[in-house]
Amino acid sequence: MGIASWVDTHGHLTDEAFADDVAGVLARAQAAGVSRLLSIGTTLGSSRACLELAERTPGVWASVGIHPNHAAEAQTDDWAHIVALADHPKAAAIGETGLDRHWDFTPFPVQEDYFARHLWLARKVHKPIVIHCREAEADILRMLMADHQTHGPILGVMHSFTGGLSLAEAALRLGLYVSFAGMLTYKNAADLREVAARLPRDRVLLETDCPYLVPVPLRGAVKRNEPAHLIHTAACLASLWHMTPEAVAEQTTANACRLFRLP
Repeated sequence: MGIASWVDTHGHLTDEAFADDVAGVLARAQAAGVSRLLSIGTTLGSSRACLELAERTPGVWASVGIHPNHAAEAQTDDWAHIVALADHPKAAAIGETGLDRHWDFTPFPVQEDYFARHLWLARKVHKPIVIHCREAEADILRMLMADHQTHGPILGVMHSFTGGLSLAEAALRLGLYVSFAGMLTYKNAADLREVAARLPRDRVLLETDCPYLVPVPLRGAVKRNEPAHLIHTAACLASLWHMTPEAVAEQTTANACRLFRLP
């Protein structure tokens, strides 16, 4: 059997942590079987950089958006530029957007305003939305349920999921996918592994959220996560699902290609 083919559905490939090593990072990803990657925008500048990377790199797509922790620093016309970028053929998703009560970089009403804008934009251009949620589960559900009640199913993903089964099941009912990153492998994440084990296999994605969230067994040994490390989270998921890594690769790749319309 040939090497498994994976999709890293969420990585910050234009982060300064990769500034001197993008070519190496992409080569190692390819060698590990990570054949498709989504480079995630968090500001207008990074959204543009992600699109530029995607334009010149086969197998890389971008998302465009303004992260809740960066919304307060956005300039007046940044949002209009994000709207314009959303139609780019290499823009596979809208976001990263969402809500964050862990950090206090952006007043919460401003976060809610930008999250609502992204929900509107994703529907306008018929592309999935990438949702960040940190210590704001009730607020996220409130806004998602209101949007769903008005407009119907929501195309998108709860990225780097760390919530409980009830939140995951609520997200699925709204139409969303659930994505797991390196935390799935952590010693203290037994509850999260139980969630992953119980979700329908056709609605689960994998990601690195690189350069963050280095998975076990590399955690502590390396400081920077990268797409090639996706295989360790995938191995954990394969164990939970009692499937071979190749079968998990086939399933999660099909899920990612369906959601983000990747070839």
